[in-house]
Amino acid sequence: MPRFDGSGPMGQGPLTGRGMGPCNYRGRRFLTKKEELESLKEEELALKEDLMAVRERIEEIEK
Repeated sequence: MPRFDGSGPMGQGPLTGRGMGPCNYRGRRFLTKKEELESLKEEELALKEDLMAVRERIEEIEK
């Protein structure tokens, strides 16, 4: 959340990012194991999507 105003990344709203911001880290210690697992799986999926986007862009540039 770039402006710490609750708007999320690119103004898409809360809980739309990768969970890397300070709000997530402050709240993470209060999660149950099930909630933490779900959160980590969501983060993994977001990172995979980011990696796919990076790979696609590399392929575009290399053409």
